[in-house]
Amino acid sequence: MNGNRFGRLFQLTTYGESHGDAMGVTVSGVPAGVELDEEAIQAQLDRRKPGQSMITTSRGEPDEVVVNSGVQDGYTTGTPIGMVIQNKDARSGKYEPFVTAPRPSHGDYTYSAKFGTRNWGGGGRSSARETVNWVAAGAVAEQVLDASDHDVEIKAHVNRIGDIEAAPVSFGQILEHSEENDVRCADPEAAAEMQELIEEYQEEGDSIGGSIYFECRGVPRGLGSPRFDSFPARLGQAMFSIPATTGVEYGLGKDATHVAGSERNEDWTFDDGESFDHVESEEGDPVPEGNDHGGLQGGITTGEPIYGEATWHAPTSIPKKQRSADWETGEEKEVQVVGRHDPVLPPRAVPVVEAMLYCTVLDFMLLGGRINPDRVDGNPGQYDTDYHPSSPRNE
Repeated sequence: MNGNRFGRLFQLTTYGESHGDAMGVTVSGVPAGVELDEEAIQAQLDRRKPGQSMITTSRGEPDEVVVNSGVQDGYTTGTPIGMVIQNKDARSGKYEPFVTAPRPSHGDYTYSAKFGTRNWGGGGRSSARETVNWVAAGAVAEQVLDASDHDVEIKAHVNRIGDIEAAPVSFGQILEHSEENDVRCADPEAAAEMQELIEEYQEEGDSIGGSIYFECRGVPRGLGSPRFDSFPARLGQAMFSIPATTGVEYGLGKDATHVAGSERNEDWTFDDGESFDHVESEEGDPVPEGNDHGGLQGGITTGEPIYGEATWHAPTSIPKKQRSADWETGEEKEVQVVGRHDPVLPPRAVPVVEAMLYCTVLDFMLLGGRINPDRVDGNPGQYDTDYHPSSPRNE
């Protein structure tokens, strides 16, 4: 099975199944000299872990991360960083009825059809539990960016659940309010309505879909390599890799279908040193007057905020009775998925979205030479730890 790696220079390679012994990720391409805060990695995993509220699965996973390579005396060494998260609360017995009778809309049948076998406990490799690895890698990417000379800031929030849509909010409001409620919506009134709707579906043994708005600020101009390595192409890959994603948009997104070119096109002007603080530009630089393009033109970053939306379908594991076809017995039968599952995905997907954005941005920053891939401060041979206080100059 290929397809377990993401990135070109900053690469994450993952392993693990939902009910296996552990989840794990190897992160390659981390420059040396980054002071790595393991508690900050854990804090991001805590945002994603199950059982954090009444509208998430009750599976009791602490998701405690162990960093076991690539760090010396608290600093990255430039070698691969290995991280492991043990599975503590797997209960595979409830999945035995679906070994040859696939659950509706899951990966059960497709995995078995492709490989002739599968790890069927909890969905195995196709489970969204695997994204715990991505969040760990994203937390590392965030710290690398924080240690660089660039002020990159990324945040997301739930902007829709079912037919309830949040009011437009500023980036500052998302930063301030998105973690104040279980839904992770920066509009408090909409969050309360979303919570009520989720609970209704939960009580009925059903589930509901939604969407997440994301925004990246401080990303410099000139990142991305058209065609197949354009920034939006890789952004789409990152977002569509998240289980249950059904759509990804940036800028105007699908609304661009009914906007004339003369309306969407944005005239160019010059940075006057006052009006474009949100743009990565200097006074006198050409800048677009608006940002309906979502910070991307020609597949390359413009220096304006990159923003967009990703959409999730309703979780497929629901306790309502459904029908399956058992390929071993040749019979159709009624099935019921019992166990511990989320009634909605976006609230726990917010940290996953942010993680994949951090990974994507950092990878492009390394590819574009904006961050030294050998050492984050750009001074290879300069060390500041007791373990290795000096090194031969490399000039």
